[in-house]
Amino acid sequence: MQTGLFLRLKHKRQVLNVEWPLAVRLSQNKSRQMDAAGSPQCNAPNLLYSGWINFSGSGGGSGDLNTARFLHQLVLSRVKTESAVEPQLLQDRPDLQQRQTIAVEHEGMGEGMSEVSQQQGRHRIPHSCSQRLRNFVSKMPLVFSVSEICPRKRKPRLVRSIKICLTISPRKSSSKSVSQVQAQATEAMAEPAYTIPVFRQRTAEETEEYQRVSANVGKGLAVIQEELHRMRMATKAQVESLEIEREVKGRMTKRLDLLDEIPKMPDFLVALRPHTVWEKTPVKLFCTVEGNPRPIVKWYKGGVPVDPLNAPGKYKIESKYGVHSLIISRCVVRDTAEYSAVATNQHGTATSKAMVTVKRPSGAAESCQLGLVPHLTEIHASKLEVSLLDRFPVSFGVEGSSISLVSTMVVVPDLPNVPPLAQWYRDDKLLKPSKLVEMAVGGSAARLTLPHLAKDDEGLYTLRIFTKDGTAEHSAYLFVSDAAPSAAGAPGAPMSVKAYDINSDYVLVAWKPPNTVNEAPITGYFVDRCEAGSDTWVQCNDAPVKVCKYPVHGLSMGRSYHFRVRAVNSAGISRPSRKSDKVTAIDAAENERLQGTEEGVPSAPGQVVATRNTKSSVFVQWEPPKHQKHLMGYYIDGRVVGSKDWFACNHKPFKHTRFVVHGLIPGESYVFRVQAVNVFGLSEESQESSPISVEPALATPSAPFGITMLSCDGSSITLAWKSPKHCGGSKVNAYYIDKRDADTLVWKEVNLTGLTERVCTVDNLTEGNFYEFRVQAGNMAGVGLSSAPSAPMKCVAWTMEEPGPAYDLSFSEVRSHSLVILWKAPVYTGASALTGYFVDMAKKGSSEFVTLNQEAVNHRYLKVTGLEEGETYVFRVRAVNANGVGKASQLSEPVCAKALPGTKEIVAGVDEETGDIYLSLEACEICETSKFVWSKNYKPIGDCPRVAVTAQGRTSRLTFTNPDKDDLGKYSVVVTDTDGVSSSHTLTEDALNTMLELSHAIRHPVIPLKHGLNYEILEKGHVRFWLQAVKLSPSVSYRFIVNDKEVTSGEGHKISHDVATGIIQMTVDHFTRNNEGTYTVQIHDGKAKAQSSLVLVGDVFKVALKEAEFQRKEHIRKQGPHFSEYLYFTVTEDCTVMLACKVANVKKETTFHWFKEDEEIVPETPPNVMSGACALPLPLFSRKDQGVFKAVLSDDRGKDTSTIDISGQVFDDIINAIAKIAGASASDLVLQCTPEGIRLQCYMNYYTEEMKTVWKHKETKIASSEKMRIGGTAEMAWMQICDPSDKEKGHYSIEISDGVKTHTRTFDLSGQAYTDAYEEYLRLKAAAFAEKNRGRVVGGLPDVVTIMEEKSLSLTCTVWGEPTPEVTWFKNEQEVTSTEHTRVVFDGGKFASLVINKVTPDDSGKYSINVRNKYGGEFVEITVSVYKHGEQIPEPKLGHPRMATPAATPATTPMPPKSPAPHSKTPTPTPSKAQTPAPSMKSPTPASTPASTPVPKSPTPTPKSPTPPRSVKSPTPPRFMKSPTPPRK
Repeated sequence: MQTGLFLRLKHKRQVLNVEWPLAVRLSQNKSRQMDAAGSPQCNAPNLLYSGWINFSGSGGGSGDLNTARFLHQLVLSRVKTESAVEPQLLQDRPDLQQRQTIAVEHEGMGEGMSEVSQQQGRHRIPHSCSQRLRNFVSKMPLVFSVSEICPRKRKPRLVRSIKICLTISPRKSSSKSVSQVQAQATEAMAEPAYTIPVFRQRTAEETEEYQRVSANVGKGLAVIQEELHRMRMATKAQVESLEIEREVKGRMTKRLDLLDEIPKMPDFLVALRPHTVWEKTPVKLFCTVEGNPRPIVKWYKGGVPVDPLNAPGKYKIESKYGVHSLIISRCVVRDTAEYSAVATNQHGTATSKAMVTVKRPSGAAESCQLGLVPHLTEIHASKLEVSLLDRFPVSFGVEGSSISLVSTMVVVPDLPNVPPLAQWYRDDKLLKPSKLVEMAVGGSAARLTLPHLAKDDEGLYTLRIFTKDGTAEHSAYLFVSDAAPSAAGAPGAPMSVKAYDINSDYVLVAWKPPNTVNEAPITGYFVDRCEAGSDTWVQCNDAPVKVCKYPVHGLSMGRSYHFRVRAVNSAGISRPSRKSDKVTAIDAAENERLQGTEEGVPSAPGQVVATRNTKSSVFVQWEPPKHQKHLMGYYIDGRVVGSKDWFACNHKPFKHTRFVVHGLIPGESYVFRVQAVNVFGLSEESQESSPISVEPALATPSAPFGITMLSCDGSSITLAWKSPKHCGGSKVNAYYIDKRDADTLVWKEVNLTGLTERVCTVDNLTEGNFYEFRVQAGNMAGVGLSSAPSAPMKCVAWTMEEPGPAYDLSFSEVRSHSLVILWKAPVYTGASALTGYFVDMAKKGSSEFVTLNQEAVNHRYLKVTGLEEGETYVFRVRAVNANGVGKASQLSEPVCAKALPGTKEIVAGVDEETGDIYLSLEACEICETSKFVWSKNYKPIGDCPRVAVTAQGRTSRLTFTNPDKDDLGKYSVVVTDTDGVSSSHTLTEDALNTMLELSHAIRHPVIPLKHGLNYEILEKGHVRFWLQAVKLSPSVSYRFIVNDKEVTSGEGHKISHDVATGIIQMTVDHFTRNNEGTYTVQIHDGKAKAQSSLVLVGDVFKVALKEAEFQRKEHIRKQGPHFSEYLYFTVTEDCTVMLACKVANVKKETTFHWFKEDEEIVPETPPNVMSGACALPLPLFSRKDQGVFKAVLSDDRGKDTSTIDISGQVFDDIINAIAKIAGASASDLVLQCTPEGIRLQCYMNYYTEEMKTVWKHKETKIASSEKMRIGGTAEMAWMQICDPSDKEKGHYSIEISDGVKTHTRTFDLSGQAYTDAYEEYLRLKAAAFAEKNRGRVVGGLPDVVTIMEEKSLSLTCTVWGEPTPEVTWFKNEQEVTSTEHTRVVFDGGKFASLVINKVTPDDSGKYSINVRNKYGGEFVEITVSVYKHGEQIPEPKLGHPRMATPAATPATTPMPPKSPAPHSKTPTPTPSKAQTPAPSMKSPTPASTPASTPVPKSPTPTPKSPTPPRSVKSPTPPRFMKSPTPPRK
């Protein structure tokens, strides 16, 4: 028996005490030779134990521990535990108490040497032991702990790495040579050759071929395995050596307490040092700091913190392996300062300072002042380290738009003035910046912008970044589609316009034709030219040219031109192409000649083959045409299977015979065809490819990940893992698990048969050992890569009372602000049953988790809401039982809160044909291996008799077989092998009941009716019976039944239907008393039926019969002249009431007459019946206009009459219509003073007392009285306050109501307004009193008197005044006194006379009388003419007319009146206009009165004065009203 052990020791906190002490010492020399004096005794001489120990450490001295001997003793102590062998100790050291924990890991090794060889750092130790050491070898755990004992008061030796190789073999012969032992050890170390596992063998038919291939592969794999093993061991040793050196250097001065580390304040091991540098050069300050805990270092410049963000690119702070540095790039003079590094931890602070001096070379300042730039050391962009991050994807653009291709990158160092060197290529041709191509590099991004896209820009774009290690590249295709055509069906624009064979007056222009998919074929092209610098294009060819080249003549030598091309087909002309580059007409200089003279289009390409590429693209390749004829490229077209419409896959000829078509719908099936292109046009289409579904290319799945331990019972471990991120285009149908001891390199297969579940229990493990596991996934393409090895898992039985971790965290229904997380229950439940779960969430990269549910949920899902759109989160789940909260699950995969493009939700509905209730989801993406997994309350439904699941294309439907309340709940569906397509829907009781009703209606069809059977009276008295169904098919049948007898279409009945509107009808031409009864319609439409009845008897029938008879008479009436609209009224803007009607079927001979109360009214304007309308105006409408108005229309064909009764409600409606217009036109209240008091007036278009007007004082209604008089005229409404006092002060308003709206106008009669009005009232009152009592001539005098000579003249008049006035007569302004010839008489103070006896011509002249008292008087003139006998009576010469003078008397002696009427002592409040002229007065109206207030014609109109004409009109439109019930004559 030969067994090898390789032991690596590490520090562990767990301590296992050894049963006896250890007493060995290291020798004083530096070679660390082994002191073999203390070898323990062994009672089993039949076994040989030999080996070597390789260790490394720090420190030394006589007091240090002999580590090799200690490990030797360690192994023996373990052997003693397993075999009950009691080894003897050479020494007993109870004074040693220092302990060190060492972890031991296991790897295979060969047998060591039997003798002791002394080398530096390597010692060989022979030893023999008991036969039971074999058990120790097989049962030794992967990791165990021991205690190292060190001398008290001695500095412990720092041992970082110790390697032990033990070889245990039977001692058959003590003389066994060393070479034999080494050979056996080498043989034991050799790994077996790789062989193919049985479970991966092929079928019986392929066994022979498989064995042949596997034999050759096995040999090759064996060689590869040996080489890999050698390289692995060499690399491992090198890495471990470097790790040891690094750890030793890092802890050279640190004192380590192996149980608890010693706190220490910061200390600078390497302090800052001063620097003096030249301007424009960098400087680096660095220092080394130690401390426990590790200190935090901050940098300061002159006491101010250094912030790299404030000066990007200026400062760079680094901290690696305990070395802290500050790099200042491109120093300037102002960077001269004292810099300090401050190290801080919880135990103190330490500071290191250094001075940095920046000097400027001599002459540098002067050169800068002269405007010269000092020379800078050039840093080439290829020295930068550049890594591309986000890369531009396959892009799609449209002609005329713009697009940018952007790739972000990380640049080290990131210098603002030295950007990376980036080059852009299109179809492997280097692009240069121009108006059509814009490039930018900076801000950690490279950007290419195409501001004016054309199809010339389509192609494969490549970004090439030059880096320190070479170049970094990325390529993606840009597709540019045609813009909207100028005319429907017009072709796309040509492209790649270029000039060849350039001469002084001639150039050959060539181009590439556009792709025509669904458009009409191209019949030709027009070529246009334009001189450089001009925008005027000139067409070069009169007729379209049919080939893609054209010689342009007539150019001017030395001038530059641009060219463009337009395509023509039967639908129109395309948009112009992009103009060509500038071409100069030069003499005898040919830039480039167009190759190819062979005419005709190429032949059609050969076979087209489409294969899977990605989930949204397909790889298409084809055979080139047999006759290429100078081929320009190819156009690829595609269409969806089942569709007739082709679409263009590329819009610019593609030169190769393979092409990737992007932008396809995942899961959809397509076919493709190809056309070849040259200057003569497009070839015939190739044969179509076979249909292909858009799926990712078939490959092996990626590696599983997230291996986690779910439970352990001491001899087995239950594992779980996550499925591969990429299934390889085929369903993952098997998982294979490998295991190994944590201290070995050899993997062992756990399962030979593939597992279908992602949970497995690995048995036959050794308790206490550490194991690693890895998993492979397999699909129909094979077995994929192995996962990364899991973390070492210790096989120790779980005895904790809390539950184990949940596992298999997944997500569903990821939306912008919510998602659903699901998980599986822990395998290990703890000491009690599970009671719930807590879910924690954190943003990606953050360690701050937030518990989402305050109370534990008892189901294994949780809907998370309130997420930030576009943010990425991670989750974990903790199970809970009665004993507490268990271990958290592994972190979930990061999930971004963003819905997939095109995401749709579950739709609940009822099948229109079968009536089945269903839930349906149309997936936004799908692949060939995808399945729809339905769940209820997030538990998979599986095979359930209550539902049936079907899938067709991208749509899945869950149908309920017999839905009831047990089916209520939340249903969800997940589409496998997608990027998370899922949705959910909650089926509520209300929704289910609604769908059950609809389902019943579908399964038991009834023709739904919009309207049941009804009737309608038509013209001529016809009656229409009808009903309307929601929907009718062309095959509908029906029948009408009247009084239990079927009625068919025939004489007197017309039956018909309209499928479009769903109307079924029957028309009865002669509706009489015999038609009374019950009407029924029976309908049959497929399986559906309907019936509707109408009972037409009794009063209902009488109403219908009366209406039918009326309509019959109306039809007869309308045969002659008749009223199409009976009399109705309208009110015009000036409040004139118009009685109007409309007439029809009239002629010139037709007469029209108006009547009121049977008395004919003759309007000023005769009615014109030929206009179709007649109207009768009723101005100044009032109660006097009440009555019955009638209009009569007649001719030889007949007569028609229309009446309207203007009384009652109609009268009120007219008044309201007038009030509406008048109220809208009403002015603000105007204050007017009179001798009787203060008057408030409101002017409007028209006022009548029948209008509903209310005056208010302080919101109290005013009733007309002696104190408050209310009245109005046709122009205004007024309210007069007689003998006003302070009580009448306040707010006044008038309200005009039109039955719907109230129009209010207000006036505030208080303050200064009242004072001014009251003063004016007093003035007018005094003036009126004086006017009433002044002297005046009441009457009796003529204006002109003509009298014959010798006659006597008596001028007599009545005068009045209080007190009695004085009367004086004048002739020609000379006072007349009484004489014999002339006598003046004043009788009783009332009658004044002037009598002239026997008049002579001398008495002719102007006579006047002056009547006056203390209040005033009146002066009246009379002209007297005397003529002789026989002379002609002269024309009277009138004097100035006298106001209020009666008509002139005849030429006889006037006689005084018998009873002169004195003036009434109680005059009317407002004297008439003829007697009292209106005094002028100022209005006390406040200045706030609008200037537009209408001015009254008379300031003090009398109530009895006739209504003046109205001149002010209201802008309110008239309201037209019809008579509620026009009479039918």
